[in-house]
Amino acid sequence: MKPTELVGASPGPTFTITFDGRQLDALPGQSVAAVLWSAGILSWRATRGGGRPRGAFCGIGQCYDCLATVNGAPNRRACLVTARPGDTVTTQEGNGHAGFED
Repeated sequence: MKPTELVGASPGPTFTITFDGRQLDALPGQSVAAVLWSAGILSWRATRGGGRPRGAFCGIGQCYDCLATVNGAPNRRACLVTARPGDTVTTQEGNGHAGFED
C-alpha cells in the first residue's frame, strides 16, 4: 500500500523533474529532497573539503547538508525548495560556484 493510500490523500497528477540527466516523477507539493528520496537518491552534494557525499540531514532547512543546484542556481536547500514541473537539479560540488566568475 502506498503512503498516499494510507492517509486517503489524492494528490494532483505527477510531473517530471531532471536530476543529473535522469527523469524523476514528482507529486505536487513535494520538496526537491522528497522527490530525490522517493527515487532512492540519498546524496546530491559533495563537501568542499574532501568531496564527501551529503544529502538531507535535518529536513527543515537548518543544517545546509541538502544543498543542490536547481535550475542553474547553486546553494538551494533541497528540503525547502518545492519541485516544479521541468526543474533541472544537479549534484552540487564544493561551494556550488565552480565555473562562475567571482
